[in-house]
Amino acid sequence: MSLIGRWGWLAYGLAVTVVVADQAAKAWIVGALHRIAGFSLDVWGPLRLTLVQNTGVSFGLFRGDAPWTRWALAGFSLAVAVFLAVWARRPARPITGLSAGLIMGGAVGNLIDRVRDGSVVDFIDLTRLHFPWVFNVGDSAITVGIALLLAENLLSPRAAPA
Repeated sequence: MSLIGRWGWLAYGLAVTVVVADQAAKAWIVGALHRIAGFSLDVWGPLRLTLVQNTGVSFGLFRGDAPWTRWALAGFSLAVAVFLAVWARRPARPITGLSAGLIMGGAVGNLIDRVRDGSVVDFIDLTRLHFPWVFNVGDSAITVGIALLLAENLLSPRAAPA
């Protein structure tokens, strides 16, 4: 019997895909486009590319320049990724594997930035839609993964108590 179920493989494969897409997009923004922190490039409609070096977590929370902050946040990202890697081995439903893969991949993508550079590269700017935060592919994956988990828990039928 396999230690990893079918939906577990989905989670791991999706996590790797998210990490690759996240890191490729960040390399493109920083390298190929030569973006400088704070400068924006209008793309289409409300979408801009604005490079932000985020030393905090999502939505700029816990921003700080203390060296311990970098490593504490990196440790938290690692703990989340390891927990999800263990939890995702045998999810009961495909939506659970999908969610775990998205969250795990986003956490690892941001962990790589934090360990390598001390900050996370954010660049997707939708402030014209009154969304005040700049984010990245990994952040998007985490947000969608959490939303899917919440929807699954809220919408799935409950077993009657015995």
